[in-house]
Amino acid sequence: MVIDMNESQIRTLDQVRAFLSGTLAVEFKPQGDDTARYQHISEVLRRFSYHRLKRAERGWVLRYLRATCGFSRAQLTRLVARAVQGETLAKRYVAPAQAFARRFTDADILLLAKIDQQFGTLSGPATAHLLQRAFSVYADARFERLAGVSVLHLYNLRHSYRYCAQRVAHTPTHATAVSIGTRKAPAPEGRPGFIRIDSVHQGDLDRAKGRAPQRVQPPAPEPAAQPAPPLPVRHRSA
Repeated sequence: MVIDMNESQIRTLDQVRAFLSGTLAVEFKPQGDDTARYQHISEVLRRFSYHRLKRAERGWVLRYLRATCGFSRAQLTRLVARAVQGETLAKRYVAPAQAFARRFTDADILLLAKIDQQFGTLSGPATAHLLQRAFSVYADARFERLAGVSVLHLYNLRHSYRYCAQRVAHTPTHATAVSIGTRKAPAPEGRPGFIRIDSVHQGDLDRAKGRAPQRVQPPAPEPAAQPAPPLPVRHRSA
């Protein structure tokens, strides 16, 4: 529901206090543009002689303006400061009379996408060199603007919406050749002292994760010691 309110009858600070106390749960949304709200701020400051009020009284006026115009506290403070200095409140930013012209057109971006498709998306310096040769060596007029593109801006063109809509490169995930987390029995190949350690999962014991005992490869039996050969006996002659 939209209700138009004529607040011009509020002329004293007591009326401001009563208004704020009775409208705590009411949210005001101004219907006009910024120009109308600027005029409202100037009118309220002139009606209450804001420059003559004390600090506490100015606080009530600022609270009243925040409730009726919808500006934030910081923005309202800046606008009030400008109005007190005698400045007419108006927007300081306006659209430029002549917008900035684009150096590279959509046709240039599509041409860059075609070059990347033919040569496989080379690096920035290599692609910039190809664009320069296409215009300077082969005299292709289509590359007149792209011949002077910098390497940094070349990547900006590649990330533009027009380029991505024309050509999207997908890099598949390459499987690694290293087996990670492979569970298999140890292969000691007859060598003693091998132990199996499963660092990913230690097995289950009574439906509890990671409590199974580790398997230890028993060492190979040592070979039996061979008896030493007998020493030769020397006989002395008589």
